[in-house]
This record gives sequence, structure tokens and C-alpha cells, in this order.
Amino acid sequence: MSMEQLPYMNNSLPVSGRVDDLLSRMTLEEKVGQMMQTDAREDLEGDILRVGVGSILHVSPENIVRAHELTRQTRLHIPVLIGEDCIHGYSFWKGATIYPTQLGMAASWDPSLLERVARATAQEVSPTGVHWTFSPVLCIARDLRWGRVGETFGEDPFLIGELASAMVRGYQDDGPQDKTGIMATAKHFAAYSETQGGRDASEADVSPRKLRSWYLPPFERVAKEGCRAFMLGYQSIDGIPITLNKWLIKDVLKKEWGYEGILVTDWANVGRLVWEQKVQPDHAHAAAAAVKAGVDLSMTTPEFFDGALQAVGDGLLSETDLDAAVRRILAIKFELGLFEDPRLPQPEVMASQIGSPEHAALNLEAARRSLVLLHNDGTLPLASDAPKRVAVVGQLADDAQQQLGDWAGGSGQASGFIDEQPRTMITTVLDGLRQQAPSDWTIAYAQGAGIVEPVPYPALDVTACEPDDGMIAEAVAAAKDADHVIAVVGDRLELVGEGHSTATLELIGGQKALLEALAATGTPMTVVLMASKPLVLPDCVLNASSLIWAANPGMRGGQAIAELILGQIEPSGRLPISFARHAGQLPIYYNQIRGQHGAKYADLTQDPQFAFGEGLSYTTVEYSNLHILEPELGIGDTIVAEVTLRNTGTRPALEIVQAYVSDLVTSVTWADKELKGYRQAALEPGEETTVRIEIPASACSIVNADAERVVEPGQFELRVGPNSREENLLRARFAIGEPLETSAAAESTLSLF
Repeated sequence: MSMEQLPYMNNSLPVSGRVDDLLSRMTLEEKVGQMMQTDAREDLEGDILRVGVGSILHVSPENIVRAHELTRQTRLHIPVLIGEDCIHGYSFWKGATIYPTQLGMAASWDPSLLERVARATAQEVSPTGVHWTFSPVLCIARDLRWGRVGETFGEDPFLIGELASAMVRGYQDDGPQDKTGIMATAKHFAAYSETQGGRDASEADVSPRKLRSWYLPPFERVAKEGCRAFMLGYQSIDGIPITLNKWLIKDVLKKEWGYEGILVTDWANVGRLVWEQKVQPDHAHAAAAAVKAGVDLSMTTPEFFDGALQAVGDGLLSETDLDAAVRRILAIKFELGLFEDPRLPQPEVMASQIGSPEHAALNLEAARRSLVLLHNDGTLPLASDAPKRVAVVGQLADDAQQQLGDWAGGSGQASGFIDEQPRTMITTVLDGLRQQAPSDWTIAYAQGAGIVEPVPYPALDVTACEPDDGMIAEAVAAAKDADHVIAVVGDRLELVGEGHSTATLELIGGQKALLEALAATGTPMTVVLMASKPLVLPDCVLNASSLIWAANPGMRGGQAIAELILGQIEPSGRLPISFARHAGQLPIYYNQIRGQHGAKYADLTQDPQFAFGEGLSYTTVEYSNLHILEPELGIGDTIVAEVTLRNTGTRPALEIVQAYVSDLVTSVTWADKELKGYRQAALEPGEETTVRIEIPASACSIVNADAERVVEPGQFELRVGPNSREENLLRARFAIGEPLETSAAAESTLSLF
């Protein structure tokens, strides 16, 4: 019988039958190989011909073609699954569209926007021959010192679930048969972000109940959304590396949730069991433990091959122990149709899709929506009806690669592929102002200060730049000669990302000295904080005329920032994460557990500098008349509330109406309030509208002492407003499973300025 006549090569058979047939023909070595993902920049020929690896990553188009040629030389012709880091755009492809980072896009609070960004990314990635992206990140940001905060959607599980699900839909679109889609990966499963001291991949001190309460719900949401892959974090919980956590992998993910996708480790996780975490004596024991825990695919641990074979030989594993993982891997390949069409690079489609004008326009939209106006004394927007002299100051004002943030080519992870993205595709803040400002304005530029001495990735020894008197003097002279100063400050790639946590949250290098000198000139100043995460801001920033947080706004970020400053667009971003006043306040997230002595530190408030959900418009919006239509509900009912909004200013607004729920008495300690819904409302000047909010009563749940998610009958409070601050929320009571206590008071009118 020829290869083409074998049952597993017959695409008219069901996937399960094809998997059964192929698995029955595989040797032990071939099964182990399928459970490996290797770095294609190393020994591609050996990996495929000797090891028979199931997946590769970091692959050039030439190597994609070569990989498929090599698989045709193997005994069973099993195609390789090709993955890549396409985090906020095709990270490692020169000329791809690089969008704002996840945290920046999260400021839009707009799932439909993120779904379109993911869809556009898939359209750029899929024609290059890549099948799979390691995105989105579902980690909950807790300690702002952690280097990977910018990769998250922020601090709230509900918002994370909304946005991550949208990106999964965008990447995968019509399912595995859609050749313009790519597989999504939910990472890092789970509680990877619960660090100690902000240090990356340290022990996560969380209980199973705490996991179920906050860390697991976003993952369960995307599992039900059909996300095709999950990635394990690096860390351990209660002394058990996630790679070996049978309860989390087998009991929760695979049995309880019925998850049938691929579970892949993060980089070298199986090897780390030996050389970093030191919980296994050698790679044979490490491979056996990982397989028995439920790992399907081992990323970049080349020793896994010989280790697993030795484990079988030594009786640590049986060959059948591998079968469940191999089945899942083969099923994905059959479902994607790779046996019939391995999806080789398509140069014509690549030329039309990668960096296309349509995607550039979407990128600009995403950048605009990512900006958050945090403070404004009325200076912004700058009036365009009089000639102005503007001084643009700061290293980040004209640093194209830094503007893109981590996972963008210039950040270093793509060694051997790309050193930086094309400068012509990137609009810096200086570029944007020169392009967008009226023709009779003068735009001057001075760097003013350094931040850190550049070091090659992944070096961790960062040296802060000292203030330079000459550079500061140049900037001060420009400020004194100007009508307005725009200072762009923040962090750099050396202070951001995997393994790059920071001990403080201060502005590094000469930036603080520069800002103090600029403030002393008395020239009105707008500060643009281009930072991957919230930083602790000095008084010279907090007392500036205006403050914009721009995260890392992507290729079109400079244009969006200029448009905002000049009033060509309306600020609509809202914080997906809180800003601390001091690193000593950490953690500072809004949904803290109730119960402590005192409401402040002895030497400092516990209030954040800027709270979750905050953000200003160029107008004012009044909230009033919050009421719940039927305040007595059963668990199967839906809470339906209405609130009146009125635009009391002179400019349009896109208001994000946020709905929080407080369970007033709980059987175990719980968060005082949690985001359970939100609506976006567009309001013209003077317009009044009624916004309807619907929340399933089943969403008003807690995880009880038995680690069961339940809705406890009782009294609840709906809190609605523009952000999470208590003083900015209207309140209305409702009850689930019992009568409403009618004596409860409710606040129904709130004016915000």
C-alpha cells in the first residue's frame, strides 16, 4: 500500500479515525518527537530527520519551506506545526504592523477593536506559513515591578476575559479550516503573574481557592471560547512547578473544563525542572514527570527526546503514557488540514497583507483608543488659532523602536531575524507634531536626558544615565523660548519584559532632573508618559498642565498622541490598571479583599495615584437616576439597570460606563467590589441618554470555603460610574434569592468634572 493509500492520509475519514490509524503505526521515538517543539534557528535538519519533532518556532520563510521538504523525507510524513511570537502584531517580521501593547489596547475597553487587531495580525502571519501565535496573555497584573505587566490586559479578571476572548476569536476566526486564521494560545497558565517582590517566575503564593476565585476564570472563559492552545507558566505554586501541577493540568483544565487543545510549556520548562528549580535529578525523570502531569508539548528542551526514551527504558514511563498527548497534537494537525496542505509561504498574499494600508489605519485607530488622559487643567487641547512655539523634549519623543515596546523586533528576542522595524513605518511623537500641527507653528526638539545605557538583550545589568547639565540646559532654553512644552518620558526596553523586573517604579536616569528643570521655567507643560506599565510619578509631573499615559502605542502612536494634544481626536481611554503613589503601596489593584485595621498607612495613603477605570475626556459627563428595574431576583435571572448620562460640556465624548457589584455579606472574605459589566456610550455636546446595563445574576458569585463557585442568596449593591473610585459611583441595592431590604439607601445622581 502506498503512503497516499494509508487510512490516515484519507481526508474523507473522521479525524478520530485518522489519529487512531497514524498512532498505531508510530514508533516510540516518533511519539516522543511529536511531543517536542524546537528552535528552528538551531539544527533544523537534525530536529526533523533524527528527532521527528512535532513543532518548531522562530522560523524564516526559507526554513518553513525547508522544514516541509524534510518532513517528506521522514517515514510517516507527519507535518510540523509552526508557532511564533505574534504578540501585538507579527513581532519578528520586518515590516509587519506593530500595534500598541496588550496593556495599551486594554485601555480601549473595546473587545471588538481587539478582535479586529487579532484578525489583522492573523492575516499578516498566516501567509508566511506560520500556524500558531503565542498570544494572548491572560495574566492578572498584581505587582507593578514585574517586567511583563505591559504584556497583560491589566488587573481585572472580567476585563481580561472579555478582551482575551475577543483576541482568540480574531486570531482563529472561522476555525482550524480557515487558512487566513492562526491558532491562539492562552498564557501563562496559571497565576504566573503572582510574583514575590515583582521578580519574574518566582514562587506564586496562591491557594487553590484563590486560583479559582480570580486567576482561573479568564482561562476558563477562553477555553470555552475554543482557544486551541494553552501555555504553562514558569513558576511554582506551593512548591510544585506548574509544569508538574497535576491538579491544575489534569483535574481542572482537562477533566473539569473538558479542554482538548494542546498544552505547551513555556521556554525550556522541562529542562528548568533539572537546572533551575532542581526538583528532578535528570532529564529522564523530568520528562517522565511532565508527561504524567499532562504536558503535551515541550518547548525548547532538546534533552526531552533522549530523556523520555530513557524514562521508558528505565520504567519511569510506559509508551502508552505518551499516547494522550500525541493524540491531541495529531488531531490539531488533521483539523488544520496540514497533511493535505502544510500552508507554505504565499509571497503574493504576504505582499498584499503585511503592513497593508488597511492595517495601518486599524493601527492608528488602536493607538488613538489606547491613550489615557489622566490630568488636564484645561490647557489641552492646544488651540490652533494662534501661532505657537512648541518645545518637544525627551529621548522617547523621537525613538522609533522604543515606542513599539517589547516583542517588536528591536526588543531583542528575535535575534537572527530582525534588529528593528522600518523607520518609515513609525511615527514618533516629534514626527506626529510636525505633521499635524498648523503650518505656522514652530516645533523645536531637545533630548534633554538619557535614561539607561543601552545593553544587548537579554543582559540584565542596567546602568542608569546620570543627569547631563548640558542636555538639560539645552532643553530648558527651548522651553523658555516656547509657549508650551511637551515632555515625553518613561521606560526603555532594557527595563521591560521577561526577566527584566525593576526594584522601583521611578523615572530612571536623568528624566526627573529634566522634568524639574522644565517645570521651573514656568512654561505650561504636557507630560506624555510612554511607559510599559504604571510608574510612580514625581510632583513635577503630577503638577504639570496635563498628563497623558501612552503605554507603548505602536507604529502610529506618535500621530495619535499629536492628534490628542491638538484636539483632533477625543480622549477615550480608561485605565485597565491602577497607578501607585509609591512602590511601598504594592499591590495597589482596586478589587482588594475586605478586612484590615485602618484605612491608610501610618505614613502614606493607601489610595492609588490613579485608579482602575480612570481617564478624562475633553468634556464633562453627569451620571444620574441609577435604578434597577426588578431588584428582587433569582439566580437564573438577569440584573437590568438603567442610568442617565448627560454631556454637560462642549465636546463629544465616548464614555465607558462601568458597573461593579458588591456582595454585602459573604461566607468567606471577598473583594469589596468587582467589575461585572460595562457599556460604551457616545455623547454629543449637551446630549442626554439612558444606558442599559445587563448582568447575569449568576455572575454575582464567590468561591466559598469548599472552593466551590456559588451565588450566595443575600443583599447586593450595584455601583455604576466612570471609574472604580468609591466617591465616583452611584449605588442601587438588589437581592438574589431573598427579599430586598427596602431600608437600604441608594445614591442616584453624580456630577463629574
